[in-house]
Amino acid sequence: MFKINMPHWAQSPQNAARTLAMCTAALVLSCVAFAQSNNSIKIIVPFTPGTGMDTIARAISPHLSERMGVPVVVQNSPGASGNIGADMVAKSNPDGNTILMGANTMLIAAQLYKNVPFNPVKDFAPVSMTAWGTLMLVANPKTGIKTVQDLVRVSNAKPDSINFGSPGVGTPHHMAMELLKLETHTSLLHVPYKGTAGYTQDLLAGEINVGFLPVHVAQAFVASGKLNALAVGSLKRHPIAPNVPTFAELGFKDIDVDLWYAFFYPSKTPTAMVERLNKEVVAVLKMPDVKDLLTKAGLDAASSTPQELASIVEKDYPRWGRVIRLKGIEAD
Repeated sequence: MFKINMPHWAQSPQNAARTLAMCTAALVLSCVAFAQSNNSIKIIVPFTPGTGMDTIARAISPHLSERMGVPVVVQNSPGASGNIGADMVAKSNPDGNTILMGANTMLIAAQLYKNVPFNPVKDFAPVSMTAWGTLMLVANPKTGIKTVQDLVRVSNAKPDSINFGSPGVGTPHHMAMELLKLETHTSLLHVPYKGTAGYTQDLLAGEINVGFLPVHVAQAFVASGKLNALAVGSLKRHPIAPNVPTFAELGFKDIDVDLWYAFFYPSKTPTAMVERLNKEVVAVLKMPDVKDLLTKAGLDAASSTPQELASIVEKDYPRWGRVIRLKGIEAD
């Protein structure tokens, strides 16, 4: 039988128990560290490659991998306007290895479809905002509409005489206009497209009268005189369109319709893991190359605390639900 010679200070029952506990804790920690070193973190993007969410995830992932000390891979899992990928994360193990690249679209899609198997407020743990995407309301010059007031006046004089386009039912462009209709008590005719290209082309041609476009796309057409800028959907004027007013400046204080993008863990993920990821994401978003990459994609890098993101989610979820109910909007 082997005999362990313990130091004299550990030979009392109390000290022996403390020593055993310390050794056990050290063993557990070493096992956890070893397990983590052999894991990878997966960012689920619930849309196809090349989208805003995908761009953000791929800009952040290599730097996040360096800081977390494990591989970080991006997995595209599109379908049902993002509900399929979101559901995968909601049902995943809350071990810190699965992240959702989410956006305000998930709050809309979860209420557009019937029998969605997750709750976008309760089934995710907010980590951090990652970026904002500003929308601009524009009009084709052929309409003679140069301001939001012009749009309201023409629409009230002839309801449904003005049409608006969007890349599809339930897209941020569509929902922003439906909110505008509610707040301005106007009646406009929706023409949904299957994607952005055809919608933008017809807006420029005058087949579509008005609509929302990302600010970096819209401003180029505004500068060349192909579109008239009416307002931006952000709370503050955007740097690349400093002469375009916000809806709040025009007296419509509830029309803030910017797209936001953020990271979420599954609910029940330990707070320590949420805080660790938040810390690393905030640091990555401050990196000049990451900010530049997002800027080129028309996105503004932005971070937040988990609590700040949770507040945004809790505000937007019922707001978009109200628009969907009042307007009777359903998924295609």
